Amino acid sequence: MDLALLRTFVTVHRAGSFTRAAALLGLSQPAVTSQIRTLERQLGRPLFLRQARGVTPTSIGDELAHKAAPHLDALVEIAETGLDDESALGTLHLAGPLEFTAERALPVLTELTGDDGQGLALRASFGTAEETLEGLAAGHHDLVISTTRPRGTLLTATPLCDEEHVLVAAPRWADRLGTGKEPPRDAPFLESVPVVEVHESLPFVSRYWGSVFDSRPAASGTVIVPDLRAVLACAAAGAGLAVLPRYLCNAALEHGDVVALHEPAVPPLRTYFLAVRTGTLAMPHIARAHDWLLRAAADWS
Repeated sequence: MDLALLRTFVTVHRAGSFTRAAALLGLSQPAVTSQIRTLERQLGRPLFLRQARGVTPTSIGDELAHKAAPHLDALVEIAETGLDDESALGTLHLAGPLEFTAERALPVLTELTGDDGQGLALRASFGTAEETLEGLAAGHHDLVISTTRPRGTLLTATPLCDEEHVLVAAPRWADRLGTGKEPPRDAPFLESVPVVEVHESLPFVSRYWGSVFDSRPAASGTVIVPDLRAVLACAAAGAGLAVLPRYLCNAALEHGDVVALHEPAVPPLRTYFLAVRTGTLAMPHIARAHDWLLRAAADWS
């Protein structure tokens, strides 16, 4: 079986479209279509169902992608890194949510790029779970940190850690609400407090309200900034309440820059996963980074 045909097939499978696959491969769309038809004739089975927007793999197509993709990735890795430099583990292409990747993952992984002979090169990008998992499936990333567990067999995910969320505000808001006395048991006492969030949909506040109060927040966002670190800075400055990961606001809590407005018996948690393309943990640089993060996460709180 022609490896070039398999490479085209895997690219189409990951991209979900002949047109997107052609752009990734540097080929014309008719050339990609012709190669897929040739492979289907060789196998005697259809590999994709053509639709108005893109293609959907058949069960045979999914099975072939599951078997072939890891081996093709390994061949590409050999071609990129070469065989002469035994000390080089290759370049790791990492993707994940901005704040978690910047504050937790990158400081850990940069230990593998130092002067201790590990030889890892690192390239990082940021995006939503949907964006980064799509990029992983398409071969743009090697390792993705995601708050969503991917479905199907093309990607494999391992739980990394749980993230506790805390409802915080500047001390003056706590004083005004009187939360230093008895912790409130419902949400109405917070309705007068402005909200600081990363998006108009209030993803963190809505998740907290649903988990703790079994309701939706009544307020809309007063300050919207697409970075949790900026959310923390605005909350500390008195702009309003915010729901933040404990690891991100713990120092501010200890210093008194913000205080917890509510201490539920069971705090809301969000799970992070490490996702890879199935089979690629056989590559040394991906496996080393994967294991390094898992070991570091055991000490995260």
